[in-house]
Amino acid sequence: MQTNEIMLQCDFPSLTRLSSGKVREMFDLGDRVLMVATDRISAFNVIMSQGITDKGQILTIMSALWLNLLSRRAGIIADHLITCDPDEYPAVCRPYAEALRDRSMLVWKAEPLLVECVVRGYLAGSGWKEYRETGAVCGIRLPPGLKESAELPEPIFTPATKAETGHDLNITFAEMVTIVGERLAVTMRGASLALYKAAQLYARRAGIIIADTKFEFGLRNGQLILIDEVLTPDSSRFWPADQYAPGKSQPSFDKQFLRDYLETLDWNKQPPASDLPQEVIEQTARKYREALRSLTGVLTE
Repeated sequence: MQTNEIMLQCDFPSLTRLSSGKVREMFDLGDRVLMVATDRISAFNVIMSQGITDKGQILTIMSALWLNLLSRRAGIIADHLITCDPDEYPAVCRPYAEALRDRSMLVWKAEPLLVECVVRGYLAGSGWKEYRETGAVCGIRLPPGLKESAELPEPIFTPATKAETGHDLNITFAEMVTIVGERLAVTMRGASLALYKAAQLYARRAGIIIADTKFEFGLRNGQLILIDEVLTPDSSRFWPADQYAPGKSQPSFDKQFLRDYLETLDWNKQPPASDLPQEVIEQTARKYREALRSLTGVLTE
């Protein structure tokens, strides 16, 4: 597997592009969508000029494993996945089968609900910053005296939405209700907490703490389903359990290594980003691969 131009740009001329995200490209196939994970990586909402080798495959394989476990085996909620096998894709996709292998999913088209469903089991990132300032996270009052990276008494649901700048904006549950309605908000909250708790149990067996993660949901024929990527290093904070020590930032299996490097630069966090040193690319790729290697065993039992 090699990072090359097609793995960054995903240009498939005979397919109709539906949308382009920081990492994924969506192609319209009628009532279905071809979702392709590139090797692109973003930090501080800016796409880096270079990709991370194997990243698209890692995100796709990990998402598929989690969906199989949490949706099909545990039955927590239905999801959008049809197949990850390019040999089963519509004929229009067949010329690109090898490029698509291991980095794409054929999924049902759904109406996305414009709230990111964040679940936090530990106090980190924007949650830690908000707690220091207010003693609460997204309107949820927490016990006083908690340290950075502390495990919370119970996982909390802290929804977010996109601001006009494209950054995540934390909102309260009441604000979420005004966006999607009370019935859907309650169901999405319950499903998110159930998904997180189940995933956390499996991950701990693999020596990984899932500090927080985000889920996205959509409606298909009026039914709420889980969509997009699930429990990957792009959407979650994965910490090695044997190195966990509250009171400081934790080592991680996600793109925190890249963020830490970028923080050392004289950069205003606006495009364009500087080229990444090869060492940073390789170390970030290594962390993604380690997460997949650790989790694969427990997710395929």
